Amino acid sequence: MPIISLIRLLLGLLSLAILGAAGYFLFTWWQGEFVADADAVTRRIREDWRLWTGLGLLAWSFLGRWIVTPLLARRDTDRTRPERSNGQIAAGHAGSRLYVERHGPANAPVIVLTHGWGLDSTIWSYARRDLSQFRLLSWDLPGLGRSELQGELSLETLAANLKAVVALAGERPVVLVGHSIGGMTIQTLARDHPELFGREIRGVVLLNTTYTNPLRTMILSPLMLALRKPLIEPVLTLARWLQPLAWVGAWQGYLSGSAHVANRIGFGRFVTHSQLEHTTLLATRNPPGVLARGNLAMFRWDAEAALPALTVPTLVLGGDMDIVTKLEASRHIAGAAPGARLETIEGVNHMGFLERADVYNAAIAEFVEGLARADTATFMPMAATSAA
Repeated sequence: MPIISLIRLLLGLLSLAILGAAGYFLFTWWQGEFVADADAVTRRIREDWRLWTGLGLLAWSFLGRWIVTPLLARRDTDRTRPERSNGQIAAGHAGSRLYVERHGPANAPVIVLTHGWGLDSTIWSYARRDLSQFRLLSWDLPGLGRSELQGELSLETLAANLKAVVALAGERPVVLVGHSIGGMTIQTLARDHPELFGREIRGVVLLNTTYTNPLRTMILSPLMLALRKPLIEPVLTLARWLQPLAWVGAWQGYLSGSAHVANRIGFGRFVTHSQLEHTTLLATRNPPGVLARGNLAMFRWDAEAALPALTVPTLVLGGDMDIVTKLEASRHIAGAAPGARLETIEGVNHMGFLERADVYNAAIAEFVEGLARADTATFMPMAATSAA
């Protein structure tokens, strides 16, 4: 989401400045100062404090994350890792190439998982395990992970690519699950292609998302909106133009731990070491220019008028500590979408689906199983339906 990306970008540049300061102190220590003594003998005098300061800043620049992460998160009892299986490249909208993975039994109800901005499909590692009884399609949003983007980056483009992923299920209906911008993409698809809902799309699960420009539904919204034109958009635009520098800053921020500090803002009190590390690594791997374009696209987006099109059963999961897409946004979606109901998860922030994966995934499983029981024939493979 925009505010975390902005903070991460600024802290990355600060990390570069700290690395530069380390180089300065080490250079000035080595260079020293030539001083003549009483006998007119010139000696090189080196100040040891410059050496130790430079070495300390250098160590922090490259090893800081090993100190910062344990201070920000709990020990792991259930690690998450950015692991992939054998995926495939599928044709997307307007020439985009989409990386898609399939998991689970081929004859089970199909769930399409759409991740949040700055991440990729590896973030669903808990979901792949906890929802293994279902057929899961997880994909990298275009421009992120292993997916390639062609053309403009907008919510409309993301929705068109989601439509292409839905088509990979063949003639079987699917349940769409989306976190953050993934949920925004689903709402855009409902706005632009309402005919899919109730036919190809049997149900929807929206995780910690919003229905409009996220600057309007986050904490300090009036301030963020006031800073949009004079600060936020210019900084993000610079990140697009100066992507190599921004990427160096991103990796320096990752190594120093400052990026972990920025990403910690999106978690509540349950976050663990590996969850914070996984999220931060993905946000660092993805191109800063693409991340900036996606954030700018969110500022021009609104799907409130599309909510009445969500007539299919819709489960909205929101965290009571979410500062990025506040719980009020989830309440609004649940109140405006005819087929929606809200479940509030206590103690979690924007990344609640990670820090309380057990609760989120249990709710998703119960929702999909309920749909399958209510409409068994619809969720059966076409071949099985014909044989029956």
